[in-house]
Amino acid sequence: MGIIYFTFNRIFMIKHLFKLMWNKKRQNFLLMSEVFVSFLVIFAVFSLMTSIWRNYNRKTGFESENVWVLRFNNQDMTKNTDSLALLYETIRQVIQSLPSVKGVSFVSNNTPYANSQEMTGFDYRSKKIGSINGYQVEAPYKDILHAEMISGRWFGRQDQVATHRPIVVNATLARDLFANDNPIGQIIGNDKDPERNKMEVIGVIDDMKSMGDYRLAGRAMYSRIDTGAFHYISDLLIKVAPDAGAAFEARLYKTVAAAIKVSTVEIEHLDSARIAKNKQTLIPTIIVLIIAGFLIVNVALGLFGVLWYNINRRRGEIGLRRAVGASGRAVALQLLAEALILASFAMIVGTFFAIQFPLLHVFDEAASVYIIALIFTILFIYGLVTICSLYPGRQAAAIYPAVALHED
Repeated sequence: MGIIYFTFNRIFMIKHLFKLMWNKKRQNFLLMSEVFVSFLVIFAVFSLMTSIWRNYNRKTGFESENVWVLRFNNQDMTKNTDSLALLYETIRQVIQSLPSVKGVSFVSNNTPYANSQEMTGFDYRSKKIGSINGYQVEAPYKDILHAEMISGRWFGRQDQVATHRPIVVNATLARDLFANDNPIGQIIGNDKDPERNKMEVIGVIDDMKSMGDYRLAGRAMYSRIDTGAFHYISDLLIKVAPDAGAAFEARLYKTVAAAIKVSTVEIEHLDSARIAKNKQTLIPTIIVLIIAGFLIVNVALGLFGVLWYNINRRRGEIGLRRAVGASGRAVALQLLAEALILASFAMIVGTFFAIQFPLLHVFDEAASVYIIALIFTILFIYGLVTICSLYPGRQAAAIYPAVALHED
């Protein structure tokens, strides 16, 4: 009987609580609006933070230590393909002859951490595959960056006489193209392209986060540089010894400038480029977090003000409850429960908008990012509302019945 009485008493109290909130729906609407706005802001912040943290924890996929990028301007060079190929081979041999150089590879201008991308795409099996970063590289490229092959092989001499253009895809593109099928030997390209324009997958390489530590690798496709590509390729990756310093950099610059003669030469350390690329992601993120922090503080002050205002308007009601025997703790818990219930209603509406992000694949983020952000947002809102309710609740619990009834 005691359990039944306790259950009916709780049901009656909850029903009474909802009735009190409904009778003050206009005042409570302000509180719900505050919570709804804060929910959307905090959900966006947690989504951003979850995405960055998730991306940061993914392995880089290559090593940038002791790797330099050398760029030169080839616009004034010969336009003859054979002569240009001979000049580029001379540049390669001159650089490789230097004692501190461990490897050299010509590469397209979308080198790791560069502010450049060469995006491409095609239709495959009636499905459009876009946003593929296409890299043109040479055989030493993989060893210079210490990238790892997942399956198949990297480029070799046999690819010079291949029927289809050999390519290597990264793990992300292989998954998007072939799902659980074996990628090796697959012929890809636009469905309507002639057979001579198709590409053959010879290997799958691990994802390389070439856009910085806080961004995923995305889809990537690697193809061999042929002699015709030298008309628009003027970047090299150079692996140097750990003791290569400023003196060797100056020597490298003079050696290449003397060999090219008509070009400007720039040298960049890949580690420095990595730091700069990470700053491009972190600085805007920090600014957004600071702005969001100010918004959250304003929302917290707004919640506190609304709860304080409600208590002052309800001093007579609180005094009457205290007069009929309600304890101060019961009054404080009632105000906290009201605030949490109103916050729950606001978050139900906010959750409806939040779940549209994974359903509609907004920003191409994984659904887990939004789910984790949603969970943290709900917990944060409940914590914020609880903290903002504690002091007003304590003030309400300290109201003397006689004073409140006299004021009323």
